[in-house]
Amino acid sequence: MVLSLYVVLFLALHLLPGMKSSMVNLNNNGYDGIVIAINPGVPEDEKLIQNIKEMVTEASTYLFHATKRRVYFRNVSILIPMTWKSKSEYSIPKQESYDQADVIVANPYLKYGDDPYTLQYGQCGERGQYIHFTPNFLLTNNLPIYGSRGRVFVHEWAHLRWGIFDEYNVDRPFYISRRNTIEATRCSTHITGINVVFKECQGSSCITRPCRRDSQTGLYEAKCTFIPEKSQTARDSIMFVQSIDSVTEFCTAKTHNTEAPNLQNKMCSSRSTWDVIMDSDDFQNASPMKGTDPPPHPTFSLLKSKQRVVCLVLDKSGSMSSEDRLLRMNQAAELYLIQIIEKGSLVGMVTFESLATILNYLTDIIGDNAYEKITANLPREASGGTSICSGLRYSFYVIKKTLSTSGSEIILLTDGEDDQISSCFEEVKQSGAVIHTIALGPSAARELETLSNMTGGYRFYANKDINGLTDAFSRISSRSGSITQQAIQLESKALNITGRKWLNGTVPVDSTVGNDTFFVVTWTIQKPEILLQDPKGTKYETSDFRVDKLNIRSARLRIPGIAETGTWTYSLLNKHAKSQMLTVTMTTRARSPTTLPVIATAHMSRSTTHYPSPMIVYAQVSQGFLPVLGINVTAIIETEDGHQVILELWDNGAGADTVKNDGIYSRYFTEYHGNGRYSLKVHAQTRNNMARLSLRQQNRAMYIPGYIENGKIILNPPRPEVKDDVSEAKVEDFSRLTSGGSFTVSGAPPAGSRTPVFPPGKITDLEAKVKEDHIQLSWTAPGNVLDKGKANSYIIRISKCFLDLQEDFDNAALVNTTSLIPKEAGSIENFEFKPEPFKIENGTKFYIAIQAIHEANLTSEVSNIAQATKFIPPQESSVPALGTKIFATSLAIWGLAVILSIF
Repeated sequence: MVLSLYVVLFLALHLLPGMKSSMVNLNNNGYDGIVIAINPGVPEDEKLIQNIKEMVTEASTYLFHATKRRVYFRNVSILIPMTWKSKSEYSIPKQESYDQADVIVANPYLKYGDDPYTLQYGQCGERGQYIHFTPNFLLTNNLPIYGSRGRVFVHEWAHLRWGIFDEYNVDRPFYISRRNTIEATRCSTHITGINVVFKECQGSSCITRPCRRDSQTGLYEAKCTFIPEKSQTARDSIMFVQSIDSVTEFCTAKTHNTEAPNLQNKMCSSRSTWDVIMDSDDFQNASPMKGTDPPPHPTFSLLKSKQRVVCLVLDKSGSMSSEDRLLRMNQAAELYLIQIIEKGSLVGMVTFESLATILNYLTDIIGDNAYEKITANLPREASGGTSICSGLRYSFYVIKKTLSTSGSEIILLTDGEDDQISSCFEEVKQSGAVIHTIALGPSAARELETLSNMTGGYRFYANKDINGLTDAFSRISSRSGSITQQAIQLESKALNITGRKWLNGTVPVDSTVGNDTFFVVTWTIQKPEILLQDPKGTKYETSDFRVDKLNIRSARLRIPGIAETGTWTYSLLNKHAKSQMLTVTMTTRARSPTTLPVIATAHMSRSTTHYPSPMIVYAQVSQGFLPVLGINVTAIIETEDGHQVILELWDNGAGADTVKNDGIYSRYFTEYHGNGRYSLKVHAQTRNNMARLSLRQQNRAMYIPGYIENGKIILNPPRPEVKDDVSEAKVEDFSRLTSGGSFTVSGAPPAGSRTPVFPPGKITDLEAKVKEDHIQLSWTAPGNVLDKGKANSYIIRISKCFLDLQEDFDNAALVNTTSLIPKEAGSIENFEFKPEPFKIENGTKFYIAIQAIHEANLTSEVSNIAQATKFIPPQESSVPALGTKIFATSLAIWGLAVILSIF
């Protein structure tokens, strides 16, 4: 049997999204619920709001015509930060928040560039995370560089909403076409322009020359630049260059350039952007609007963020008495109240069993007394049944005593079954509150996650992992975008230690964090002996730790001032004769309000799946908006029965990972062990100064260096230069832990009883080059099961015709691979062969593609098609220097008279 990965992935692309919870929906051709959020760090500027409105209004009409009268923007909310002054026209948000916004307006980190971009790392057709515009982009005139802001918004919206990719390629700006011509990487090929090298420009004086061919690749040299004509007749494509006036459409199957080495072709198997858009959920029922009238203008709501309001709704039913659940809940809730919730928040608490009880009305968290006032009321005994709606109704009452429930957050924790949850769904919808749910144990109500899904809240699951509750609470931080206020988890370890034995460990504290740092130890039988030492040798002992008054078996040390940078060491001695579970948790915050910390976030590609659809684990590690590269990222996935799967995540641009070195670490997950809830936790760490920052951003609007207009090259202002020491700055050793929430699996067979269903992963980075009379190939090895293990064998085929491989791979010439033994997934494969019976002559082009085979004869999709060209450069005659200085004079380039000037 041969099973293509395409079939396996089909369902995967049409299920629920992961952790990001957009409120956008499409009704009668109009998009409602779009949220554009302004970061709290952006200075107040009324012009910013006005320009956002103008951008969206223009974009709506452009989008309407680009989609052939199918969709437009109807209702948009602009979320104003708390740091701005209040105004009468500002309303209170409901579920809208900065961290769930579709578009964010924020300053770039390190002040580098204003390129708009979309954070997008899913597969073809999967939605992105958010669009990022800088205030400078929205407030200054960028028309010559990017085109109008409305057009740029449509380019980015296509990334975000429909999961399509750019049709240019900064790294491979040129390719050799089937017609043996050198072409700029673009779509469509009807976009015209010239190729030129700018040697240098000073003032209005430039030196330029024609592009030379590289003797190794046959392509143009690295500094060659494609300059498009300002006046074009081509109407596509928006995903190549939206700034050209004539461009008003996406590339269709008829105009799509399948040869271009761009991310759209790589990720979408050479399908056109319009094909992918038409397959999206949005377009399944969106017929073109009749008539010739333009769409109505969008309506805007201005919402202003408010003080954070959180109400804990905690289960104290009889089942919470088993497996120390009540104790573990109290330990985690205390940690949340003391270490995680931001100062200045309002916090209330409700418990429930068959009935609900109000333990605390909203309390302003401004000092230790406020924490203690709430933690003192944590429940001591568990009894009764489970009525989740009673707890929720009482939480609404607690909040309404002080404020509106709109925009408030509820943290609901339960371990019990309750078949009456649906009775309060409508009240939940009307409340405007966000509900984060924590399912504790395998019996928690199955409808629990519906509450999170309908309100945009997080969903968590904790069971055997003793620190699961702590990890879940630690993830529920501020949604306002104030990263420097958020708690960061540095350590989360739980081990069963035998009697009289030590638990030892180290935690690196980097210079981006260190404020409000806590070290917490919990135990199950007897308090252990505790030793903690900072990098300068200062020691903290058991007597320095504060033991709670509630007998919840935890001890806490708050590090005075700012925690020392470097490696902290800890040792715990189990003084009891029997084994007991010991846990260590370390949390901190940004070193200062002006220091952006390294942050790790994680989620699954979907919140629910049906076997045999594979899922993808994603972890993003960044400082500000810059990706952190070269680190170790490990995912721990736990099932309801306590089985754990540990996956090393990769940022190698192969398998599940879309782009290499973008700070997104990914891996397929296929090791299903039964149905039900699964939890995800991710640990990101680096040692020995191996990590580095990168300034590169993917999926952005293309920067245009200039245009040809009326026979002249008109240059745009240059893009800001990035020094080598800034483009990849070193990052010191650090450790981060984060929960990725929970997901639900159905249809999985019992562990150990399944037949192979997952083929090897598709190879997407195959490269080829000619060396003398041989062809050399390189690629990243897939696994036997997607990106895990080792494939059984490879099939490599070659042709002089691109379409032979694209449309009829199985009948192309077969390459002898008997000497090729597949390596472990993630390894770099190299293979060299002589392309018999073909002859290699100057100008000969070969196309090569590859498949990987599972031992059960499951076959991967055909790889990307690599091109290898034999190029012997002609001998250059002795000519004067090609550079010509231009100052208000003409220069002939390939018969075209051009004059260069600078804006």
